Amino acid sequence: MDKDMIIESLTNQVTDLTALVQALTESNEALNETVKDLQETIRELQRQLNQNSQNSSKPPSSDGFNKPSPKSLRQKSGKKQGGQKGHPGSHMVLPHEPDECSRHLPKKCLSCPHLDECAMSGKVFTCGEKRYEVNAVITTRVTEHQAIHVDACPCTGESLTGEFPEGIWAYMQYGDSVSVLAGLLSTYGAVSAMRTHVLLGSLLGVSLSTGTISTMVSKCAQKVGGTLATIKSMLIGAKVVNFDETGTDVNGKTIWVHSSSTPELTYQTINAKRGQNGMDGNGVLTKFNGIAVHDCWSPYWKYNDVTHGVCNAHLLRELTGIEQYSPEHKWAAGFKTLLRSMKKARDKAAAKGKTELSYYYLHKFDTEYDRLMKLADEECPLPPDPPQKKKGRKKKGKERSLVERLMALKASVCLFIRDFDVPFDNNQAERDVRNVKTKTKVSGCFRTESGAQNYLDIMSYISTGRKHGISAYEALTAAFAGNAEIVLQ
Repeated sequence: MDKDMIIESLTNQVTDLTALVQALTESNEALNETVKDLQETIRELQRQLNQNSQNSSKPPSSDGFNKPSPKSLRQKSGKKQGGQKGHPGSHMVLPHEPDECSRHLPKKCLSCPHLDECAMSGKVFTCGEKRYEVNAVITTRVTEHQAIHVDACPCTGESLTGEFPEGIWAYMQYGDSVSVLAGLLSTYGAVSAMRTHVLLGSLLGVSLSTGTISTMVSKCAQKVGGTLATIKSMLIGAKVVNFDETGTDVNGKTIWVHSSSTPELTYQTINAKRGQNGMDGNGVLTKFNGIAVHDCWSPYWKYNDVTHGVCNAHLLRELTGIEQYSPEHKWAAGFKTLLRSMKKARDKAAAKGKTELSYYYLHKFDTEYDRLMKLADEECPLPPDPPQKKKGRKKKGKERSLVERLMALKASVCLFIRDFDVPFDNNQAERDVRNVKTKTKVSGCFRTESGAQNYLDIMSYISTGRKHGISAYEALTAAFAGNAEIVLQ
């Protein structure tokens, strides 16, 4: 074999080997890319698996029996457990003067032959100490209504018959007080219709069918309906309103409860949709132009006539999740410290009667906010463009999405330090919808949407009354007496 043929053969081998190396390199790059994607997928799945109410926006009801630790985002204050100095405390009070008095003599006196003489004198026995026992007496009261008949009136000679009062329409029926008890047990007590039937039957000796109980609950909802319209109107005119939504079950189908509330008012409605359609159905946001505090869910931002304030407690939980799964990123811990410092400064200023922070603190927090966002952008940048063979951009991930959200919503995040009427979190709304979860857990589900709305009407009314210092029983009793507006006084 001559020299040229050898060179040509070697050249061909080099070319083939070069092509093979290139192909292997491309295959290796593709495999590395696949490994990275799989690692990212595993990391995301692990993050989702370990999510709970303390490191994400998941509700506490989703934690099950494996409660996360710590159970609160609050930091230790260093104070001892229990009531602090100056705490007023609470104790039993005598509801009214005693109905009866029971006298307890010394044991020796009970067998003494002179007991009657001492009792007659009235000078020997004096009260040494008093103690009171408060018991509940549960009974029923039956009123017989008689329509009196007059055969012949002395004045006109005509036959006359008395008329029954309004509301007395049957030979035998239950009064308003029974309707109030059934309504309270079914709604505020979160008791099922069957258990309400058993409880009232054993306590009062009456036999209420589940259908009668449902009718009584509907009657309670009708009695408070006019006041709910007033509550809704007052919410529309309020400066700051908290909004939230939660799911419940109606005959095996998930529907959504939409809540609008303040520390003084509560208004809740039900809708098949969770998003804007359900919010429009609630009817407050569509006419509201004040400050709407919510959990940053995207449909709320479609309302352009309101000023938005976000729940910073949700942000703290999301930041806790980033700390756990990306401990090398320092911006999350810094931002948690910033939020807590802002709240502490705001609380101190509010205690002194101020309505907003001073320029010094506003400038200080504003600068720190921008610094942390710059650090976050460096630690968690946008994902690189994918290889040419793949279309689209890689998913940003939870952390990058949160970074971009905080960059875009700085004014809403910091609104609570510029206007002290705006709360730090959305706990008000979350407390007001918690009763729905309790009812669903205890009773299982609602049978009909109308029954669910009746429940929400009564709970909205009772919640508003409790915020004004009116008990649930007092509020519902007043509604049957034609004084439903008592809850707004």
